[in-house]
Amino acid sequence: MPTTIDLPMQIRSANFVPGSVNAEARTVELIWSTGATVRRRDWMTGVPYDETLSLEVSSVDLGRLNGGAPLLDSHHAAALEGIIGVVERAWIADGVGRAVVRFSQREDVAAIFKDVCDGILRNISVGYTVRKYEITEESGKVPLWRAVDWIPLELSVVPIGADPGAGFRSSEPGKNPCLMIHIRGANMPDQTPTMLQVATESVAETVTRQATQAQEESTAKPVDMAMKSRFVAQEDSEIAIRQAITAERQRSADIYDAQEKLKVERAFADRLVKEGITLNEARRSLIDEAARRPGSTGEIRNHVVISGQDEKTTRNAAIENALLHRFDPTTHKLSEAAREWRGMTLLEMARTFLDADGRHISKGLTRYEMATRALHTESDFPGILANVANKTLRNAYEAAPRTFLPFCRQVTANDFKAMSRIQLGEAPALDKVNEGGEYKRGPLGEGKESYRVETYGKIISISRQVLVNDDLNAFTRIPQLFGVAAANLESDVVWGILTSNPNMGDGVALFHANHKNLAAAGTVISVASLGLARKTMAVQTGIDGLTTINVRPAFILVPAALEVTAEQLLAVNMIPAKSTDVVPQSLRTLTVIAEPRLDAVSSTAWFMSANPGQIDTVEYAYLDGQNGVYIETRVGFDVDGVEIKARLDFGAKAIDWRGMYKNPGA
Repeated sequence: MPTTIDLPMQIRSANFVPGSVNAEARTVELIWSTGATVRRRDWMTGVPYDETLSLEVSSVDLGRLNGGAPLLDSHHAAALEGIIGVVERAWIADGVGRAVVRFSQREDVAAIFKDVCDGILRNISVGYTVRKYEITEESGKVPLWRAVDWIPLELSVVPIGADPGAGFRSSEPGKNPCLMIHIRGANMPDQTPTMLQVATESVAETVTRQATQAQEESTAKPVDMAMKSRFVAQEDSEIAIRQAITAERQRSADIYDAQEKLKVERAFADRLVKEGITLNEARRSLIDEAARRPGSTGEIRNHVVISGQDEKTTRNAAIENALLHRFDPTTHKLSEAAREWRGMTLLEMARTFLDADGRHISKGLTRYEMATRALHTESDFPGILANVANKTLRNAYEAAPRTFLPFCRQVTANDFKAMSRIQLGEAPALDKVNEGGEYKRGPLGEGKESYRVETYGKIISISRQVLVNDDLNAFTRIPQLFGVAAANLESDVVWGILTSNPNMGDGVALFHANHKNLAAAGTVISVASLGLARKTMAVQTGIDGLTTINVRPAFILVPAALEVTAEQLLAVNMIPAKSTDVVPQSLRTLTVIAEPRLDAVSSTAWFMSANPGQIDTVEYAYLDGQNGVYIETRVGFDVDGVEIKARLDFGAKAIDWRGMYKNPGA
């Protein structure tokens, strides 16, 4: 008999379609469902079942997708920043669900779209709700739930495809009514057990066994007493079942709540739930997993207060927040726990740590002695100061403008050895093969470029004078300046490649007539010079010189002196005075990137670059696990305080001249 239950949103993994990226339109085609059978667990009972999605046109409601459904970052729909694009079109073809999505042109989305173009991000997850299931149950088999009426709600770019067995997302708000149509197999008894009965079978068996024993012991008693005993046993069984289900739901919800707060992968929490780990043990495992994550060193995390945990975590987080709020009240909002610390000086905070646990170590100490003790004690105070310094440094580094990101490609270096980059030439032309004839072998031309990651760094000291003088700038403003300096260093390295015009692996300069990517001097930026640059890049040939590769420019790189000129030239709403001044639509798709470092060499020279997803341009690398500037701390020996070392492992190199073009200007 059909029943109706409430179900939350579900997710499934999918993939981008290789070679489907349109860099100019910022669109990508993807497959969002194949309807494959997936093992899941009933969100109410935990009992396993197999789910399959019907991809008949009549079964899938594409209204939400074709109505402009969002493309999200990892299902983050709680804020506008989580929306990184929109679904342009969705359809069913050849038994699979397909869609074309368009990425936003926001700066914070550029890196994600670049990774999609480079094939680094390949995973898509679809969120959907089901309005009707057909449930087939056969003896000895896992039930099969076939969704015959369901709605895709959104698509998300995710770092790892959703675990097919992850089941339902407890973090999704709300549920939807779902009609359950049960189809019993021929070998099933008339009274087919429900999913709830199966889930609680072990509890019910125990209670029923006790009731049976009580019945056997009372065979000599009147019949009404036996009936009463069975009634009480049945009532106790139902109560025990409800209590067991409630306890299991609460355990699962608490585990997932801790997982969300600690920012641990969902799959790790799924395993804890499935293995029946107790709540306290699961929380300890989640904390350990959060501490083991790559890149956790030196970062300030949002501390989570968990039942049974001491007050140190809460106190330390409050002090960090109070110090950061004091430095930048706009960016760092004051938490409720931090209010009692905001009026304290650094020395007063240090006294609190020295006198922790009722020891009163600071009693009788001078201000200088107290500062020295606080910075050399085994308490958390030196670590808090280091965390605040690291937070301000990282924020400043990430906020500093780095204009080279759109036209360059990021990679990871495993070590400090030289990395070789191979430029494969295009495959030779195909020859006709006569009937019974043999295929001919053709060579592949290749070029070779190499570079390595270099280490840059500086040590910052937080001394006892900082505490005595209550000098907050020593570990906020100064690290902030170091963060900006690290970002500027990266820009100096990358833009220095264009301005210094170094030799490539073939011994010829990056921009050179032999590479067919250097215009004649004396040409100002104009429609004609832009057209010539585009044509020159389009007719570039492979390294073997056999095939035209049709490189399409995506960016125009100009000094600050030409920024307004370039923007006016490519403006969509500009009305030319004569037809010869009309800017073609294809040129208007160029993105203008202005960089003041170019002005130091020439205020008239400008460059063009292809999208790095089409052809290699400039490549930059960080050491594995060390993306950007990083912090290391230790209690100082040369100074009375804490030493903070800011380190940047970075390198860059032009890989292929065919993706870039230079006009030296007038």
